[in-house]
Amino acid sequence: MDQNMRIGIIMGGFSAERHISVESGRNVYEKLASSGLYTPIPIFLTGTPQEHALFILPIHILLKDSADDIHEKLKNLHTSSHLFDNYMGTPALASIIEKYVGSFITQPIPVSYQELTHLVDSVFVALHGRPGEDGTLQTILEEYQIPYNGSGIAATRMAIDKFTTNRFLHTHGIHVANQAIVSRAMWQNEQLATINLIEKKFKYPFIAKPVDDGCSVAVVKIQHREMLTAYAAGIFRTTPSLSTHAAQLLNLKPHAAFPNYERFLIEDLIEKGDASHFLEITGGLLTHLDANGNRHYEMFEPSEVIATGEILSLEEKFLAGEGQNITPARFDSDLSTNTAIATKVKKDLQQVAEVLNIEGYARIDAMVKIYPTHTETWILEINTLPALTPATCIFHQSAINGYKPFDFIDAIIQYGYKKAHAITL
Repeated sequence: MDQNMRIGIIMGGFSAERHISVESGRNVYEKLASSGLYTPIPIFLTGTPQEHALFILPIHILLKDSADDIHEKLKNLHTSSHLFDNYMGTPALASIIEKYVGSFITQPIPVSYQELTHLVDSVFVALHGRPGEDGTLQTILEEYQIPYNGSGIAATRMAIDKFTTNRFLHTHGIHVANQAIVSRAMWQNEQLATINLIEKKFKYPFIAKPVDDGCSVAVVKIQHREMLTAYAAGIFRTTPSLSTHAAQLLNLKPHAAFPNYERFLIEDLIEKGDASHFLEITGGLLTHLDANGNRHYEMFEPSEVIATGEILSLEEKFLAGEGQNITPARFDSDLSTNTAIATKVKKDLQQVAEVLNIEGYARIDAMVKIYPTHTETWILEINTLPALTPATCIFHQSAINGYKPFDFIDAIIQYGYKKAHAITL
């Protein structure tokens, strides 16, 4: 083979964001394949939180099928027929690798993590939600000494848990909303008492959302008790799908993802109050290593988030034609004041990244309250592996700093590879 770095792009998964993950994986694949500098290999992860498997995808499936279509195609394949069963450590290994990159296969082929060590030089995790953003996949990749993009085990494990992250940021003096956890046991055993406790601590409207899922999944603005009851019934349901009545009551779009869990979060709605200006933003970042191995943060100009409804949907965030982001954000009509506020917001977002030990690239969502005398940045959530669909605003942000889409993806890969080799040397 040539000297191009071989990148296994892991996408799909079983979270509610698997469809966005496939869009991210396709985009990363296309950018790397057209660069002439990398040999990308598309890999689909499927399964459950208890057990998952990896499959190398043929290009025709990668480019045309949805996440659910791919999942269905893989259901009946046996994961025992691996690539290198008869070739490990033999001179034929190189030709086997060359034969089985995505461009030359017609059917999905199962591959183990052990085999992955021979197949790729590094992995690009394009998963969103579990198991890509919770430390699970990072733990496996480090066990097999495979370099990967993004943050490490501890940071991803922390950031996926919105309650734990919120409390941790609060201890560092960072503005976060008041939160509480509602469990299935609390709701089923003491529903009325739980409702009364919630209404005592929180005023309507407030936010209900999963404790540990990806961004915008099942995030609902709760206006009254009936909505709260419908939300809890949906989260704690034992049926595969949400009832039509509950979906209508919660103002969910048709076919919107609404997974069920053992617990969910109640969170104060961050409001304008007496601020002179109030807006939602999302800010991306990239990390670099200097010659001494020290990490440096490059903070991008935040984007202003415009939602058509009360909560920005996954589609509005990541799919072309579905939403609107304004980059850079409009903090003030006066240029010098706008620059000063943007600098303050970027400093606040960098503090969040530093205390959480975020690496590689990330996107931080926040609300910004602007007063005549000061600016407050209220953190909503941290995305340790934000989507890289063609429409996502992190590409717009990085473009301001001079990155073309491939350059941005290349920087992410190079950081992960250098970090892994610095640790192992």
